[in-house]
Amino acid sequence: MSFPPGRPLGTVGTSFPAVRPVSPSSWAFAASASSYVPAVSARIPAPVAAALALFPAGARIVSICTGAFTLAAAGLLDGRPATTHWNLAARFRELFPEVALDAGVLFVDDGDVLTSAGAASGVDVCLHLVRKDHGSQVANRVAGRCVVPPWRDGGQAQYIEQPVPEPSAAGTAATREWALQRLDEPLTLTDLAGHARMSLRTFARRFQDEVGMSPGQWLIQQRVARARELLESSDLPVEQIAGRVGFATAASLRQHLHVAIGVSPQAYRRTFQAAGDR
Repeated sequence: MSFPPGRPLGTVGTSFPAVRPVSPSSWAFAASASSYVPAVSARIPAPVAAALALFPAGARIVSICTGAFTLAAAGLLDGRPATTHWNLAARFRELFPEVALDAGVLFVDDGDVLTSAGAASGVDVCLHLVRKDHGSQVANRVAGRCVVPPWRDGGQAQYIEQPVPEPSAAGTAATREWALQRLDEPLTLTDLAGHARMSLRTFARRFQDEVGMSPGQWLIQQRVARARELLESSDLPVEQIAGRVGFATAASLRQHLHVAIGVSPQAYRRTFQAAGDR
């Protein structure tokens, strides 16, 4: 999946300026086969195998929902991390024990092969590719035009069928929104639990159940996302950006950004600000 040079058009005729072209070698081919779930063997039809073999070297291959079964049956996921729909995770593990399946996430990016969970997670992984190739601002605009959130917190755990909580049970959504307005502050678990009017233990457990990660992990994720937006849209020094998003030092921002996307703040800024000059 790639935008041609110039001003690509959205599905409703909306143009997205300043999108840098992606070379053909990095085009992503979608391999979605949600109707294909092997009942007995892990083999795929010969025409499907032949089609997969036509993908050029270095192309990114993306599966949506049970499309991961097709990629695994073709041997494309051997020894690699991947995901698929949580309801079929046990069957997947039975058929493809050589794949490092993680049924708790919305999608897995393993470089040239990306897999996603349910059908809606296909939107998540596609927005991830847009964000990765063209930056957060373009991805946010695409998400807005599609009327979907640009990023969904947590993983599949929050969607697995389970007893509905009592209507009186409090959640953490309001506290998450409150925290997003205060990312520049040194928020602690005590602060978050206090806002939610819960004990530390209850809040941490409920947060994990709702979001699929700990409060600390979620805060880091949100701070990195905000830092990426500022790196794309401003000329602020890295030290100021670190302070605005709640990292104690520029070194801390560099560390967390590198863990999240594998590049330094300076390299990230050069990539997307150079794209805007084209």
